[in-house]
Amino acid sequence: MSAKFFLYVVTTPIVLYSLDAININGIFKKNKIFQARVFYLILALCLIFLLTSFIYDFFLASKFI
Repeated sequence: MSAKFFLYVVTTPIVLYSLDAININGIFKKNKIFQARVFYLILALCLIFLLTSFIYDFFLASKFI
């Protein structure tokens, strides 16, 4: 199992837990539940990718210093 896959597994619950604190439904129009869920999914995937890439690149860069 690669290190990046392990980081994805670790960061996914962290990001989902942190997004749970945001009330995204207040941003969207009434009865637009599907669009709100799609936005939540895309936002979660983007944050998971960014956090994993940051942690992975940070550890790679710290090996060279």
